[in-house]
Amino acid sequence: DDISKIWDRYYKIDKEHVRVSNGSGIGLAIVKEILELHNAKYGVISNLKEGSTFWFEFPIVK
Repeated sequence: DDISKIWDRYYKIDKEHVRVSNGSGIGLAIVKEILELHNAKYGVISNLKEGSTFWFEFPIVK
């Protein structure tokens, strides 16, 4: 349900998950901006308890 929100600045899906370091929640928002500036297609495929695969495609420039 939250997949569409992960590209939003400061959004964190799992606020209870304990990590070695705490993130600010802006990483994917920055990635999104860079990819859009380069006219790239991007997305994520995610399955609960299996993990996520992030992908991107850049257009070929001749």
